[in-house]
Amino acid sequence: MAEDKIILGIDPGTTVLGYGLIGVQNNKLSLINFGVIQLNKIPNHPDKLKRIFDRISGIINEFHPDEMAIEAPFFGKNVQSMLKLGRAQGVAIAASLSKEIPFEEYSPRRIKQSITGNGNASKEQVAAMLQKLLNFDDIPKYLDATDGLAVAVCHHFSKGIGEHNKSKSNNWESFLRTNPERKR
Repeated sequence: MAEDKIILGIDPGTTVLGYGLIGVQNNKLSLINFGVIQLNKIPNHPDKLKRIFDRISGIINEFHPDEMAIEAPFFGKNVQSMLKLGRAQGVAIAASLSKEIPFEEYSPRRIKQSITGNGNASKEQVAAMLQKLLNFDDIPKYLDATDGLAVAVCHHFSKGIGEHNKSKSNNWESFLRTNPERKR
């Protein structure tokens, strides 16, 4: 029997951060909430990080997720942007850990692949597929919100095994534990 739970998905950003919450009951998905945290009017980076921590902590207090999934940083050409994005991701993870909620990371390509079947899908394609899957009326203005939702859905589809736990799942002992009939 599948475990009932709430999953919080985060698409980290330093201008707009997207989040989505899904419920899983009897292995069926339902939309709980999704949206964005606006950070573009906050003038300095430390204040943005504080806002991320406070808002993610508030979302956790309100919805009581059992697990959090977050998009892993992708490699870009601008080192300063990557550092800022990594800090934003780290602060979101810290908010989760401060509430004793386990987290997992997923690459952007893997998230798109799990939702659309195409690792190079556009944000619009991901949003449209989520709209069908979770049955919501309007695609939001900021697709960061559906990106956060996509991370949560990817986490569910991946059975909670992402970049953080790959080493735990990709070894011979793990294979034999999950496939006992294969032992000789």
